[in-house]
Amino acid sequence: MKKFFGFLTGIALLAGSVHAQYQNTTIKVGQKAPELKFNNTADKAVSLADVNKGRYVLVDFWASWCGPCRMSNPSLVLMYDNYKGKTYKNAPNGFTIFSVSLDKNKDAWTRAIAADKLAWDNHVSDLKGWKSEAAETYGVQFIPQAFLLGPDGKVIGTYNTAEEAVKDLDKFVDAGGAKAKAPKTTLRKKA
Repeated sequence: MKKFFGFLTGIALLAGSVHAQYQNTTIKVGQKAPELKFNNTADKAVSLADVNKGRYVLVDFWASWCGPCRMSNPSLVLMYDNYKGKTYKNAPNGFTIFSVSLDKNKDAWTRAIAADKLAWDNHVSDLKGWKSEAAETYGVQFIPQAFLLGPDGKVIGTYNTAEEAVKDLDKFVDAGGAKAKAPKTTLRKKA
């Protein structure tokens, strides 16, 4: 019996340490979101601050080579489709997604956007992989990872997957807003 309880205690400690290693410690809820300004797929600079004006924005870190990211993209598309046309409290411009890719290869990145039907306008990358300035600024050590920003530019929530933001986003939808259902994903640790 003592061995059994020792085993359970060991499992609990291991689970706690695994959860802790997948927590972003750089970005805090309530802080002003750091600015990101990188080129989109057409090589035009896109500013997060400009996109964020008067809208809720989900900043989603991903990459074309990341299996868990690609597996979660159908849920992200569903979330976008469910929330893009809704009316929001204090956000006259609604909701959108600002995707930040940790790719190095532009062709792979743009092919993944098309293949996964990521229909929102804001896809950016500096094409530096894990050395991305955006990943450094946001303390991204694993992907997928996401941050929900309010129309005031402050961080509302930090998430291991974008789908976790649904419960927070629902709080800001005016009456009649539908809730998105999204499957769980697996995290990919920085190599």
